[in-house]
Amino acid sequence: MKPVLSYDDVGSGHPIVLIHGHPFDRSMWRPQVERFSDSYRLIVPDLRGYGQSPVIPGKTPLDAFAKEVAGLVLDELKVDEFVLGGLSMGGQIVMDFYRQFPERVAGLLLADTFPGAETPEGVTARNTMADRLEGEGMEPYATEVQWKMVAKGNDSAHVMRMMKKAPPAGAAAALRGRAERPDYTDLLRTITVPTLVAVGELDEYTPVAVAERMQALIPGAELAVIEGAAHMPNLERPVEFNAAFERLLNTVWV
Repeated sequence: MKPVLSYDDVGSGHPIVLIHGHPFDRSMWRPQVERFSDSYRLIVPDLRGYGQSPVIPGKTPLDAFAKEVAGLVLDELKVDEFVLGGLSMGGQIVMDFYRQFPERVAGLLLADTFPGAETPEGVTARNTMADRLEGEGMEPYATEVQWKMVAKGNDSAHVMRMMKKAPPAGAAAALRGRAERPDYTDLLRTITVPTLVAVGELDEYTPVAVAERMQALIPGAELAVIEGAAHMPNLERPVEFNAAFERLLNTVWV
């Protein structure tokens, strides 16, 4: 049985669905909800294992996350077509959603994400980290990655709160699932909807070169490099990020 996801459904108009990354929750999209809910309907879930949604230990593959988003948006809320966006792991879930339900997607936001399958070294690292999170909790991990998530000099308080509050079992299950993710590179070539590829200028996890390759593969995609930001440009530089996102929305809904 699919878990019942917690979510916000704010505003009215053309619908936008935003998928958070690891190890965060739906509050990471607060600057976008505040900016766009006057003109659009924002649907923002907590993924399984994060925020206020149920925690199911073990392993959560990306296709399971995507199906659960579909269960919420398509089945429960009866939304036919929408712009779909995600950051980092959320971007990988977005790619899997497009693989499964391309006819329901009007536009795509792929932020600070990576389309390739995991390397053998990455598989080991993700599974090792999953065990660590379950054994140590989230705080040591949050402290280690703080300045890779957020560029030094930017406010990291919100990001740190989300990471420390994330349920270790849920975060670990997602890491194990991502270790087995498929390669979405060929999928990018099949995208036929307006797409924004966004990335923080200083992102070490998914560097600008990765975003440039993604843009080159997606027909007609726009690339937005957000200066002064690392892995969380929507929070670090919301004005610049929102301006790029607005260009996408204006392309989808002229």
